Amino acid sequence: MRTIRNGLVLALGITMTALGATACGGGGDNTPPAAGPNEHVDLTLATFTEFGYEALIPEYERLHPNIKITHRKTGQGGPYHQDLITKLAAGSGLADVAAVEEGHLSDVLDKGSKFNDLSKIGPADASPDRWLGWKYDAAKTKDGKVIGYGTDIGPLAMCYRKDMFQAAGLPTDPEAVKPLFATWDSYFAAGADYVSKTKGKAWFDSASQNFNAMVNQLPQGYIGSDDKLAVESNQGIKDAWTKVTDAVAKGESAKLTAFSNEWNTGFKQGAFATKVCPAWMLGVIKEQAGPENAGKWAVTAAFPGGGGNWGGSYLTVPTQSKHPKEAAELAAWLTAPEQQIKAFQAKGTFPSQVKALSDPALLSQTDAYFGGAKVGELFAEQAKKVQKPQYKGPGDGQIQENAASPALQAVEQGKSAADGWQQLVDSAKKITR
Repeated sequence: MRTIRNGLVLALGITMTALGATACGGGGDNTPPAAGPNEHVDLTLATFTEFGYEALIPEYERLHPNIKITHRKTGQGGPYHQDLITKLAAGSGLADVAAVEEGHLSDVLDKGSKFNDLSKIGPADASPDRWLGWKYDAAKTKDGKVIGYGTDIGPLAMCYRKDMFQAAGLPTDPEAVKPLFATWDSYFAAGADYVSKTKGKAWFDSASQNFNAMVNQLPQGYIGSDDKLAVESNQGIKDAWTKVTDAVAKGESAKLTAFSNEWNTGFKQGAFATKVCPAWMLGVIKEQAGPENAGKWAVTAAFPGGGGNWGGSYLTVPTQSKHPKEAAELAAWLTAPEQQIKAFQAKGTFPSQVKALSDPALLSQTDAYFGGAKVGELFAEQAKKVQKPQYKGPGDGQIQENAASPALQAVEQGKSAADGWQQLVDSAKKITR
Protein backbone atom coordinates (compact mmCIF):
# COMPACT_ATOMS: atom_id res chain seq x y z
CA MET A 1 0.00 0.00 0.00
CA ARG A 2 2.71 2.43 0.98
CA THR A 3 4.75 1.57 -2.11
CA ILE A 4 1.80 2.40 -4.32
CA ARG A 5 1.19 5.69 -2.56
CA ASN A 6 4.86 6.61 -2.64
CA GLY A 7 4.76 5.93 -6.35
CA LEU A 8 2.14 8.61 -6.69
CA VAL A 9 4.33 10.97 -4.83
CA LEU A 10 6.98 10.56 -7.41
CA ALA A 11 4.53 10.51 -10.25
CA LEU A 12 3.33 14.02 -9.73
CA GLY A 13 6.00 15.00 -7.28
CA ILE A 14 4.27 13.93 -4.07
CA THR A 15 2.98 11.48 -1.55
CA MET A 16 -0.53 11.12 -0.24
CA THR A 17 -2.11 11.33 3.18
CA ALA A 18 -5.31 9.68 4.28
CA LEU A 19 -7.46 10.92 7.07
CA GLY A 20 -8.39 9.01 10.17
CA ALA A 21 -10.96 10.09 12.70
CA THR A 22 -12.87 9.37 15.81
CA ALA A 23 -16.58 9.89 15.44
CA CYS A 24 -19.60 9.32 17.56
CA GLY A 25 -23.19 9.47 16.41
CA GLY A 26 -24.65 7.75 13.40
CA GLY A 27 -26.23 10.49 11.35
CA GLY A 28 -29.59 9.70 12.87
CA ASP A 29 -31.52 10.66 16.02
CA ASN A 30 -28.56 9.82 18.26
CA THR A 31 -26.14 12.18 16.54
CA PRO A 32 -24.66 14.62 19.09
CA PRO A 33 -25.71 18.24 18.45
CA ALA A 34 -23.35 20.57 16.64
CA ALA A 35 -21.22 22.86 18.76
CA GLY A 36 -22.18 26.53 19.07
CA PRO A 37 -20.48 29.04 16.77
CA ASN A 38 -18.01 30.12 19.45
CA GLU A 39 -17.61 26.82 21.27
CA HIS A 40 -14.09 25.39 21.06
CA VAL A 41 -13.92 22.07 19.20
CA ASP A 42 -10.95 19.71 18.98
CA LEU A 43 -10.97 17.46 15.90
CA THR A 44 -8.56 14.70 14.96
CA LEU A 45 -7.70 13.77 11.40
CA ALA A 46 -6.01 10.41 10.71
CA THR A 47 -4.20 9.81 7.42
CA PHE A 48 -1.62 7.50 5.83
CA THR A 49 1.21 8.46 3.47
CA GLU A 50 0.36 11.72 1.66
CA PHE A 51 -2.90 13.40 0.65
CA GLY A 52 -1.56 16.93 0.24
CA TYR A 53 -3.56 18.38 3.14
CA GLU A 54 -0.71 19.80 5.23
CA ALA A 55 -1.24 23.39 4.07
CA LEU A 56 -5.02 23.00 4.05
CA ILE A 57 -5.34 22.19 7.76
CA PRO A 58 -4.08 25.60 9.01
CA GLU A 59 -6.21 27.26 6.32
CA TYR A 60 -9.31 25.56 7.69
CA GLU A 61 -8.36 26.59 11.23
CA ARG A 62 -8.05 30.21 10.09
CA LEU A 63 -11.53 30.01 8.57
CA HIS A 64 -12.89 28.37 11.74
CA PRO A 65 -11.08 29.96 14.73
CA ASN A 66 -12.97 27.80 17.22
CA ILE A 67 -11.68 24.55 15.70
CA LYS A 68 -8.31 22.97 16.40
CA ILE A 69 -7.23 20.01 14.22
CA THR A 70 -4.73 17.39 15.32
CA HIS A 71 -3.35 15.50 12.34
CA ARG A 72 -2.33 11.87 12.94
CA LYS A 73 -0.21 10.82 10.00
CA THR A 74 0.87 7.20 9.50
CA GLY A 75 3.62 6.35 7.04
CA GLN A 76 2.29 3.00 5.82
CA GLY A 77 -1.20 2.18 4.62
CA GLY A 78 -1.20 -1.47 5.70
CA PRO A 79 -0.63 -0.89 9.43
CA TYR A 80 -2.93 2.13 9.29
CA HIS A 81 -5.90 0.09 8.06
CA GLN A 82 -5.19 -2.76 10.48
CA ASP A 83 -5.30 -0.22 13.29
CA LEU A 84 -8.54 1.23 11.88
CA ILE A 85 -10.30 -2.13 11.89
CA THR A 86 -9.02 -2.91 15.40
CA LYS A 87 -10.32 0.38 16.80
CA LEU A 88 -13.63 -0.04 15.02
CA ALA A 89 -14.09 -3.35 16.81
CA ALA A 90 -12.98 -1.87 20.13
CA GLY A 91 -15.43 1.01 19.83
CA SER A 92 -12.90 3.71 20.69
CA GLY A 93 -9.63 5.29 19.62
CA LEU A 94 -10.45 6.46 16.10
CA ALA A 95 -10.04 9.99 14.81
CA ASP A 96 -12.99 12.23 13.99
CA VAL A 97 -12.15 12.05 10.29
CA ALA A 98 -10.60 8.80 9.09
CA ALA A 99 -9.26 8.09 5.65
CA VAL A 100 -9.93 4.73 3.99
CA GLU A 101 -8.11 3.52 0.86
CA GLU A 102 -10.36 2.04 -1.82
CA GLY A 103 -8.66 -1.33 -1.55
CA HIS A 104 -9.92 -1.57 2.04
CA LEU A 105 -13.31 -0.02 1.38
CA SER A 106 -15.17 -3.33 1.20
CA ASP A 107 -14.10 -4.24 4.73
CA VAL A 108 -15.33 -0.87 5.98
CA LEU A 109 -18.64 -0.99 4.09
CA ASP A 110 -19.26 -4.29 5.83
CA LYS A 111 -19.19 -2.32 9.09
CA GLY A 112 -21.35 0.55 7.89
CA SER A 113 -23.18 0.88 11.19
CA LYS A 114 -19.95 2.11 12.75
CA PHE A 115 -19.84 5.16 10.45
CA ASN A 116 -22.01 8.24 10.15
CA ASP A 117 -24.21 8.64 7.10
CA LEU A 118 -22.67 11.71 5.45
CA SER A 119 -25.72 12.19 3.24
CA LYS A 120 -27.62 13.05 6.45
CA ILE A 121 -25.12 14.96 8.59
CA GLY A 122 -22.91 16.49 5.90
CA PRO A 123 -23.27 20.05 4.53
CA ALA A 124 -25.63 20.68 1.63
CA ASP A 125 -22.87 21.59 -0.80
CA ALA A 126 -21.38 18.08 -0.48
CA SER A 127 -24.04 16.78 -2.86
CA PRO A 128 -23.61 13.63 -4.97
CA ASP A 129 -22.99 15.60 -8.16
CA ARG A 130 -19.76 16.99 -6.69
CA TRP A 131 -18.02 13.70 -7.49
CA LEU A 132 -17.79 11.36 -10.43
CA GLY A 133 -20.82 9.11 -10.09
CA TRP A 134 -18.86 5.86 -9.74
CA LYS A 135 -16.61 7.38 -7.07
CA TYR A 136 -19.54 8.59 -4.96
CA ASP A 137 -21.54 5.38 -5.35
CA ALA A 138 -18.63 3.17 -4.30
CA ALA A 139 -18.89 4.53 -0.74
CA LYS A 140 -22.55 3.49 -0.32
CA THR A 141 -23.55 0.59 1.87
CA LYS A 142 -26.15 -1.87 0.65
CA ASP A 143 -28.89 0.10 2.42
CA GLY A 144 -27.81 3.36 0.74
CA LYS A 145 -25.80 4.89 3.56
CA VAL A 146 -22.94 7.15 2.37
CA ILE A 147 -19.98 6.58 4.66
CA GLY A 148 -17.22 8.44 2.82
CA TYR A 149 -16.41 11.54 0.78
CA GLY A 150 -14.12 10.78 -2.18
CA THR A 151 -10.63 12.28 -2.21
CA ASP A 152 -8.43 11.11 -5.10
CA ILE A 153 -8.65 8.47 -7.83
CA GLY A 154 -6.28 6.43 -10.02
CA PRO A 155 -7.72 6.46 -13.56
CA LEU A 156 -6.03 3.95 -15.85
CA ALA A 157 -4.12 4.56 -19.07
CA MET A 158 -1.30 2.62 -20.77
CA CYS A 159 2.39 3.46 -20.58
CA TYR A 160 4.92 2.08 -23.04
CA ARG A 161 8.54 2.35 -24.16
CA LYS A 162 8.71 4.26 -27.44
CA ASP A 163 12.24 3.11 -28.24
CA MET A 164 11.34 -0.53 -27.72
CA PHE A 165 8.22 -0.17 -29.87
CA GLN A 166 10.27 1.42 -32.62
CA ALA A 167 12.85 -1.37 -32.52
CA ALA A 168 10.03 -3.89 -32.96
CA GLY A 169 8.51 -2.01 -35.88
CA LEU A 170 5.46 -0.91 -33.88
CA PRO A 171 3.98 2.61 -33.98
CA THR A 172 5.30 5.00 -31.32
CA ASP A 173 2.99 8.01 -31.42
CA PRO A 174 0.46 8.08 -28.53
CA GLU A 175 -2.41 8.35 -31.01
CA ALA A 176 -1.08 5.68 -33.35
CA VAL A 177 -0.71 3.08 -30.57
CA LYS A 178 -4.30 3.36 -29.37
CA PRO A 179 -5.58 0.49 -31.59
CA LEU A 180 -3.08 -1.83 -29.90
CA PHE A 181 -4.67 -1.03 -26.55
CA ALA A 182 -8.32 -1.01 -27.66
CA THR A 183 -9.26 -4.36 -26.11
CA TRP A 184 -7.50 -7.03 -24.08
CA ASP A 185 -7.55 -9.25 -27.15
CA SER A 186 -5.79 -6.59 -29.24
CA TYR A 187 -3.36 -5.91 -26.40
CA PHE A 188 -2.30 -9.53 -26.01
CA ALA A 189 -2.21 -10.04 -29.79
CA ALA A 190 0.15 -7.07 -30.08
CA GLY A 191 2.19 -8.64 -27.29
CA ALA A 192 2.54 -11.91 -29.15
CA ASP A 193 3.65 -9.98 -32.23
CA TYR A 194 6.15 -8.01 -30.14
CA VAL A 195 7.63 -11.16 -28.58
CA SER A 196 8.03 -12.69 -32.04
CA LYS A 197 9.67 -9.62 -33.56
CA THR A 198 12.06 -9.11 -30.64
CA LYS A 199 12.98 -12.79 -30.32
CA GLY A 200 11.55 -13.28 -26.87
CA LYS A 201 11.51 -9.91 -25.12
CA ALA A 202 8.68 -9.39 -22.62
CA TRP A 203 5.60 -7.31 -23.47
CA PHE A 204 4.41 -6.61 -19.91
CA ASP A 205 5.83 -6.73 -16.40
CA SER A 206 3.54 -9.01 -14.41
CA ALA A 207 0.55 -11.23 -15.11
CA SER A 208 -1.11 -10.23 -11.86
CA GLN A 209 -0.96 -6.52 -12.72
CA ASN A 210 -2.95 -7.08 -15.90
CA PHE A 211 -5.28 -9.63 -14.31
CA ASN A 212 -6.17 -7.29 -11.46
CA ALA A 213 -7.02 -4.52 -13.93
CA MET A 214 -9.18 -6.91 -15.96
CA VAL A 215 -11.06 -8.18 -12.92
CA ASN A 216 -11.65 -4.65 -11.67
CA GLN A 217 -13.46 -3.84 -14.93
CA LEU A 218 -16.11 -6.51 -14.31
CA PRO A 219 -19.53 -5.66 -12.82
CA GLN A 220 -18.69 -7.92 -9.87
CA GLY A 221 -15.35 -9.10 -8.57
CA TYR A 222 -14.31 -12.05 -6.45
CA ILE A 223 -17.27 -11.57 -4.11
CA GLY A 224 -20.85 -11.48 -5.41
CA SER A 225 -23.52 -9.00 -4.37
CA ASP A 226 -24.76 -11.65 -1.94
CA ASP A 227 -21.35 -11.44 -0.23
CA LYS A 228 -20.54 -15.01 -1.22
CA LEU A 229 -17.41 -16.15 -3.01
CA ALA A 230 -17.94 -15.86 -6.78
CA VAL A 231 -14.57 -16.85 -8.23
CA GLU A 232 -15.83 -20.08 -9.77
CA SER A 233 -19.23 -18.74 -10.86
CA ASN A 234 -17.99 -15.45 -12.33
CA GLN A 235 -17.26 -16.23 -16.00
CA GLY A 236 -15.56 -12.88 -16.46
CA ILE A 237 -12.89 -13.83 -13.94
CA LYS A 238 -12.31 -17.18 -15.63
CA ASP A 239 -12.08 -15.50 -19.06
CA ALA A 240 -9.55 -13.00 -17.74
CA TRP A 241 -7.53 -15.85 -16.24
CA THR A 242 -7.48 -17.68 -19.56
CA LYS A 243 -6.35 -14.62 -21.53
CA VAL A 244 -3.60 -13.68 -19.09
CA THR A 245 -2.22 -17.20 -18.69
CA ASP A 246 -2.30 -17.71 -22.48
CA ALA A 247 -0.17 -14.58 -22.78
CA VAL A 248 2.23 -15.94 -20.16
CA ALA A 249 2.53 -19.16 -22.16
CA LYS A 250 3.45 -17.11 -25.23
CA GLY A 251 6.30 -15.42 -23.38
CA GLU A 252 4.68 -12.00 -22.99
CA SER A 253 5.32 -11.65 -19.24
CA ALA A 254 8.59 -10.54 -17.67
CA LYS A 255 7.49 -12.64 -14.67
CA LEU A 256 8.26 -9.91 -12.16
CA THR A 257 6.55 -9.41 -8.81
CA ALA A 258 5.11 -5.92 -8.65
CA PHE A 259 6.97 -3.53 -6.33
CA SER A 260 9.79 -6.01 -5.72
CA ASN A 261 13.42 -4.97 -6.15
CA GLU A 262 13.57 -6.95 -9.41
CA TRP A 263 10.45 -5.18 -10.69
CA ASN A 264 11.93 -1.79 -9.78
CA THR A 265 15.15 -2.64 -11.59
CA GLY A 266 13.14 -3.85 -14.59
CA PHE A 267 12.08 -0.30 -15.38
CA LYS A 268 15.67 0.85 -15.61
CA GLN A 269 16.80 -2.16 -17.63
CA GLY A 270 13.92 -2.11 -20.11
CA ALA A 271 12.70 -5.54 -19.01
CA PHE A 272 9.22 -4.95 -20.50
CA ALA A 273 7.64 -2.68 -23.09
CA THR A 274 4.20 -1.83 -21.64
CA LYS A 275 2.70 -1.10 -18.25
CA VAL A 276 -0.82 -0.78 -16.86
CA CYS A 277 -0.65 2.84 -15.76
CA PRO A 278 -2.89 4.53 -13.17
CA ALA A 279 -2.14 8.23 -12.74
CA TRP A 280 0.18 7.65 -9.78
CA MET A 281 2.24 5.08 -11.73
CA LEU A 282 3.94 7.89 -13.63
CA GLY A 283 5.91 8.71 -10.50
CA VAL A 284 6.92 5.09 -10.00
CA ILE A 285 8.21 4.92 -13.56
CA LYS A 286 10.17 8.15 -13.25
CA GLU A 287 11.82 7.07 -10.02
CA GLN A 288 12.63 3.52 -11.06
CA ALA A 289 13.53 4.08 -14.72
CA GLY A 290 15.68 7.05 -13.77
CA PRO A 291 16.67 10.23 -15.63
CA GLU A 292 18.62 8.25 -18.22
CA ASN A 293 15.32 6.93 -19.61
CA ALA A 294 13.54 10.29 -19.76
CA GLY A 295 11.69 10.64 -23.04
CA LYS A 296 11.70 6.89 -23.71
CA TRP A 297 8.47 6.25 -21.84
CA ALA A 298 5.16 7.54 -23.19
CA VAL A 299 1.56 7.44 -21.97
CA THR A 300 -1.56 7.28 -24.11
CA ALA A 301 -5.24 7.96 -23.39
CA ALA A 302 -6.26 4.40 -24.08
CA PHE A 303 -6.89 1.35 -21.96
CA PRO A 304 -8.08 -2.14 -22.93
CA GLY A 305 -11.80 -2.44 -22.40
CA GLY A 306 -12.35 1.32 -22.19
CA GLY A 307 -11.22 2.43 -18.76
CA GLY A 308 -10.71 1.56 -15.14
CA ASN A 309 -9.51 2.80 -11.79
CA TRP A 310 -6.75 1.67 -9.48
CA GLY A 311 -6.35 3.60 -6.27
CA GLY A 312 -7.91 6.48 -4.40
CA SER A 313 -9.35 7.08 -0.95
CA TYR A 314 -12.27 8.39 1.08
CA LEU A 315 -12.74 10.47 4.22
CA THR A 316 -15.11 8.94 6.73
CA VAL A 317 -16.62 10.04 10.05
CA PRO A 318 -16.79 7.07 12.46
CA THR A 319 -19.66 7.01 14.95
CA GLN A 320 -17.11 7.24 17.74
CA SER A 321 -16.75 10.98 17.13
CA LYS A 322 -18.09 13.38 19.71
CA HIS A 323 -18.34 16.08 17.02
CA PRO A 324 -19.68 14.30 13.92
CA LYS A 325 -21.24 17.37 12.30
CA GLU A 326 -18.05 19.39 12.60
CA ALA A 327 -16.04 16.38 11.40
CA ALA A 328 -18.32 15.99 8.38
CA GLU A 329 -17.91 19.68 7.57
CA LEU A 330 -14.12 19.31 7.68
CA ALA A 331 -14.23 16.21 5.46
CA ALA A 332 -16.54 17.97 3.01
CA TRP A 333 -14.29 21.04 2.87
CA LEU A 334 -11.13 18.99 2.31
CA THR A 335 -12.80 17.09 -0.55
CA ALA A 336 -14.26 20.15 -2.25
CA PRO A 337 -12.91 20.78 -5.78
CA GLU A 338 -10.98 23.88 -4.73
CA GLN A 339 -9.10 22.04 -1.99
CA GLN A 340 -8.49 18.92 -4.07
CA ILE A 341 -6.85 21.05 -6.76
CA LYS A 342 -4.54 22.45 -4.09
CA ALA A 343 -3.81 18.91 -2.89
CA PHE A 344 -3.05 17.90 -6.47
CA GLN A 345 -0.66 20.81 -6.89
CA ALA A 346 1.03 19.96 -3.60
CA LYS A 347 1.26 16.20 -3.84
CA GLY A 348 -0.09 15.02 -7.19
CA THR A 349 -3.21 13.31 -5.85
CA PHE A 350 -5.55 13.12 -8.85
CA PRO A 351 -8.95 14.63 -7.92
CA SER A 352 -12.26 12.77 -8.09
CA GLN A 353 -14.47 15.88 -8.21
CA VAL A 354 -16.24 16.74 -11.48
CA LYS A 355 -15.47 20.46 -11.28
CA ALA A 356 -11.81 19.80 -10.51
CA LEU A 357 -11.47 17.64 -13.63
CA SER A 358 -12.20 20.68 -15.79
CA ASP A 359 -10.00 23.08 -13.84
CA PRO A 360 -7.22 24.69 -15.95
CA ALA A 361 -4.75 24.03 -13.13
CA LEU A 362 -5.30 20.31 -13.67
CA LEU A 363 -5.76 20.26 -17.44
CA SER A 364 -2.59 22.27 -18.07
CA GLN A 365 -0.39 19.80 -16.17
CA THR A 366 2.29 18.30 -18.41
CA ASP A 367 5.13 15.86 -17.77
CA ALA A 368 8.44 16.37 -19.53
CA TYR A 369 9.62 12.86 -18.62
CA PHE A 370 6.84 11.45 -20.80
CA GLY A 371 7.63 13.67 -23.76
CA GLY A 372 5.64 16.64 -22.51
CA ALA A 373 2.40 14.64 -22.37
CA LYS A 374 -0.63 16.57 -21.14
CA VAL A 375 -1.07 14.19 -18.24
CA GLY A 376 -3.72 16.26 -16.45
CA GLU A 377 -5.99 16.34 -19.47
CA LEU A 378 -5.21 12.72 -20.35
CA PHE A 379 -6.12 11.25 -16.99
CA ALA A 380 -9.17 13.51 -16.65
CA GLU A 381 -10.37 11.97 -19.92
CA GLN A 382 -9.65 8.46 -18.65
CA ALA A 383 -11.46 9.12 -15.37
CA LYS A 384 -14.67 9.90 -17.25
CA LYS A 385 -14.58 6.50 -18.97
CA VAL A 386 -15.26 4.64 -15.73
CA GLN A 387 -19.01 4.00 -15.71
CA LYS A 388 -19.86 2.56 -12.32
CA PRO A 389 -18.11 1.05 -9.32
CA GLN A 390 -17.58 -2.67 -9.05
CA TYR A 391 -19.20 -4.29 -6.07
CA LYS A 392 -16.45 -5.46 -3.75
CA GLY A 393 -17.58 -7.64 -0.90
CA PRO A 394 -15.68 -8.41 2.31
CA GLY A 395 -12.36 -10.10 1.60
CA ASP A 396 -12.13 -8.94 -2.01
CA GLY A 397 -8.82 -7.15 -1.53
CA GLN A 398 -7.36 -10.09 0.39
CA ILE A 399 -8.25 -12.47 -2.44
CA GLN A 400 -6.58 -10.23 -4.99
CA GLU A 401 -3.42 -9.88 -2.93
CA ASN A 402 -3.15 -13.27 -1.24
CA ALA A 403 -4.84 -15.65 -3.70
CA ALA A 404 -4.87 -14.32 -7.27
CA SER A 405 -1.40 -12.78 -7.37
CA PRO A 406 0.43 -15.80 -5.86
CA ALA A 407 -1.45 -18.16 -8.19
CA LEU A 408 -0.44 -16.16 -11.26
CA GLN A 409 3.14 -15.96 -10.05
CA ALA A 410 3.11 -19.76 -9.76
CA VAL A 411 1.94 -20.01 -13.38
CA GLU A 412 4.73 -17.66 -14.44
CA GLN A 413 7.18 -19.99 -12.71
CA GLY A 414 5.94 -23.08 -14.53
CA LYS A 415 2.72 -24.29 -12.90
CA SER A 416 0.00 -25.14 -15.43
CA ALA A 417 -2.82 -22.65 -15.93
CA ALA A 418 -5.32 -25.26 -14.71
CA ASP A 419 -3.38 -25.96 -11.52
CA GLY A 420 -2.87 -22.25 -10.97
CA TRP A 421 -6.60 -21.68 -11.26
CA GLN A 422 -7.25 -24.35 -8.67
CA GLN A 423 -4.71 -22.71 -6.38
CA LEU A 424 -6.60 -19.42 -6.74
CA VAL A 425 -9.95 -21.07 -5.99
CA ASP A 426 -8.62 -22.98 -2.97
CA SER A 427 -6.86 -19.93 -1.51
CA ALA A 428 -9.95 -17.76 -2.00
CA LYS A 429 -12.08 -20.32 -0.16
CA LYS A 430 -9.70 -20.29 2.79
CA ILE A 431 -9.86 -16.50 2.96
CA THR A 432 -13.66 -16.34 2.93
CA ARG A 433 -14.61 -19.36 5.04
